[in-house]
Amino acid sequence: MLKIFGQSSGKLCDGTSRRDFLRVGALGMGGLALPQLLEAEALAGLGKSHKAVIMIYLVGAPPHQDMYDLKMDAPAEIRGPFRPIKTNVPGIEICEHLPRLARIMDKLVPLRSVYGSPDGDHDSFICYTGRHKRIQPPGGWPAIGSVVSKFQGPVDKSVPPFVGLAPKAGHPPYGSPGLPGCLGAPQAAFRPAGEGMSDLTLNEISPARLNDRKSLLASFDHFRRDVDNSGVLDGLDAFQQRALGMLTSSKLAEALDLSQEDAKTRERYGKGFTGNYGDGAPRNLEHFLMARRLVEAGARVVTLNFGRWDFHSDNFNEAKNTHLPYFDQGMAALVQDLHDRGMANDVAVVAWGEFGRTPTINKEAGRDHWPRVGGGLLAGGGFRTGQIIGATDRLGGEIAERGVHFGEVFASLYKHLGLDPHESTFTDLSGRPHPLVDYQHEVMKELV
Repeated sequence: MLKIFGQSSGKLCDGTSRRDFLRVGALGMGGLALPQLLEAEALAGLGKSHKAVIMIYLVGAPPHQDMYDLKMDAPAEIRGPFRPIKTNVPGIEICEHLPRLARIMDKLVPLRSVYGSPDGDHDSFICYTGRHKRIQPPGGWPAIGSVVSKFQGPVDKSVPPFVGLAPKAGHPPYGSPGLPGCLGAPQAAFRPAGEGMSDLTLNEISPARLNDRKSLLASFDHFRRDVDNSGVLDGLDAFQQRALGMLTSSKLAEALDLSQEDAKTRERYGKGFTGNYGDGAPRNLEHFLMARRLVEAGARVVTLNFGRWDFHSDNFNEAKNTHLPYFDQGMAALVQDLHDRGMANDVAVVAWGEFGRTPTINKEAGRDHWPRVGGGLLAGGGFRTGQIIGATDRLGGEIAERGVHFGEVFASLYKHLGLDPHESTFTDLSGRPHPLVDYQHEVMKELV
């Protein structure tokens, strides 16, 4: 039903006031935004540039001391066979199997002292919320993408604000893109499926239903017969046409269509592997490229899940041959691409797992679960990069200086997105308000 309302003294023939009519009722279906919101967006100057986050969940918790925090002075049963290499930032060294990241260290921030995981259970929850799963309000803690979707909505009405690229996994938390929790299904991640990409253009809209929408738009002509020449209607057609265009928009489908990307760029990212690694996620390097394209198209938060780093046995062969080179290529390509496109200040990138790994190498040449401390990697966001934050002790098992809680990273990400992590609140299913981040966790001063 189309409604036009007003507050001025003049009345139309049906009794509706004629001028202040900017409330336009339900045009679309499937969550299609109303045309007046598009007009408001235009008046506000939105839709041109926006802040965004790309969050990469390293499924199963990677070995922090074999990536960014090698312990060469530790005993052999702790340090392992990997060797550090210099980076393009003097004094910062990382694993030899991350050469591409080493060459762009000036654009990165390795975190060597991430903590906050309450236990050693495998779950993506803390990586996407910054909070404990065991202590939740009614409805549950929402993922960052759902929070941003709720507070900021879409940049472009044809592109979801929150997109999760994770496919289903054998272990369900490994395939989670981040859950909406108490914010509900409307704020859940849009999860594109390869098989259904052809449906993105019309999204189950039949030609008959589309024609109905066209006839609905045509009803505006009837109002023109009754409305004076005040000029109030000037420009309305453009927004109506844009609203209709959303019904048949190909923008999202195009963002997911990598064939439209420059061949050299696609080669830089690589392909990786589309199949899940065990009960984990794919090592799909094209997801890194897809994340950038989605942000360009208008997504505010994109999550992707990568690999399965739970190397209880054969840690070093697994890391060297199956994971580190691919992560190195995808992450380095993404970070450099954001810089080359002038997007580095607008897009923050974080890559991490749910906890760290044991200092001591076990009898199976693996590293086990270690929730006391882990690692992570930040980039973009206008952050002060080219620095290390945090440190562990000589064995890599305890925080030695500047522990970084998951919540602090989230506070910094929300600040980057333009949301106050403490003053902005959401309401759980019992009606109780909660800050975006627990009050004890502040924005990281080192980044700003």
